[in-house]
Amino acid sequence: MKALVFESFKSTPSIQLVPDPTPSSDGVVIAVKATGLCRSDWHGWMGHDEDIVLPHVPGHEFAGVISAIGKDVKKWKIGDRVTVPFVCACGTCGECASGNHQVCDYQFQPGFTHWGSFAEFVAIDRADVNLVAMPEEMDFATAASLGCRFATSFRAIVSQGKVSGGQWVAVHGCGGVGLSAIMIASALGANVIAIDIAEDKLQFAKSIGAVATVNAKKNPHVVEQIREISKGGVHVSLDALGSAVTCFNSVANLRKRGKHIQIGLMVGDHKNAPVPMNLVIAKELEIYGSHGMQAYQYELLMQMILAGKLAPQKLIGKRISLEQAVIDLPAMDSFHDSGLTIIERFRY
Repeated sequence: MKALVFESFKSTPSIQLVPDPTPSSDGVVIAVKATGLCRSDWHGWMGHDEDIVLPHVPGHEFAGVISAIGKDVKKWKIGDRVTVPFVCACGTCGECASGNHQVCDYQFQPGFTHWGSFAEFVAIDRADVNLVAMPEEMDFATAASLGCRFATSFRAIVSQGKVSGGQWVAVHGCGGVGLSAIMIASALGANVIAIDIAEDKLQFAKSIGAVATVNAKKNPHVVEQIREISKGGVHVSLDALGSAVTCFNSVANLRKRGKHIQIGLMVGDHKNAPVPMNLVIAKELEIYGSHGMQAYQYELLMQMILAGKLAPQKLIGKRISLEQAVIDLPAMDSFHDSGLTIIERFRY
């Protein structure tokens, strides 16, 4: 099969012909029809993920068609249209037994723990636990856009934040994760404030539901402005970027009893970012993380999409070939592109 491969961290990837994967007894092989190019893939390429063994094929949010199947798989057949959460679970550990597959003790992640979806085919183990059926009405690019950024934001807003109509929500960072969170919170009736340093991304955020924006590049007093707009602070705030500044601001702009949700990855110098714990104590704030979403929880998300309440396809900004990803993957830290980038051309 054709795949995008990097031989060492921070080196230019290349398109190579590599062996096709084969399914495990409880797994499947999926012919990839679309896959997202995500900042998490860039983190992996940079060497920020200790699970990656070189040489490596990235890619973790994808959709496609089952092309091969293991003998112990019961729920699926060749030809089924499927997508997959970026955190795949064992289905039997204590966390899985409690329903929390997204923090499975023995989790595996395509594109990190093993070769991923920047290829014509990808293998997924424990298929009966981890696959999600695609509605016939949904195209592959839309389904691929759900796997990491949209599903993580959905769980953050719905399950962790428990956002409801009329609440104020701040979203720090208007990349794929942030825009997804803005759309989802707006669909639930919340008043969303979008924060970013790029005016074009802020304008796009308004087009998908944000009621106010704050340009952090032009305004050095981000927290004060958010508190003024929301008349005392927001009920729920998300750091959708992952930096010391956005994390601090997200906590500091909360009203009493508010919730901060960390979605953006904190790596390198940001791993131990300062948090205003004095405010956490004085205001009885709550701090949450959000790390993917369980396969069995996709049903509500799919229902909202089919009902027209959510339109993740509007967040797709660019559709590229696998060859173009050789250029676009190393450039992801530039933050030039608005919306999600989807790879959907694998052959010529």
